Amino acid sequence: MIQGWFSRPVEVAVGLSGSIRHISNAEQAVELLTGQWRDAGSALHGAALRACRRAIRGDVAADNAREAFIVAAREAHVLVE
Repeated sequence: MIQGWFSRPVEVAVGLSGSIRHISNAEQAVELLTGQWRDAGSALHGAALRACRRAIRGDVAADNAREAFIVAAREAHVLVE
């Protein structure tokens, strides 16, 4: 069972074509953060990854992980605002 559902999806542009993905939960966010992420290894990327993994385990609220993911996506210039 997927834990860590966000209150609202986060829209990000991914890949060379910039296709839009709607990230609805922490599990999807982790998948994206551990895949081809522009600023992988940055402090904000690491914080988002940790927060999302903790949300999957139920250790933190999913929307705390959502906010960390948004900050990392903004840093990586993939957040659709």
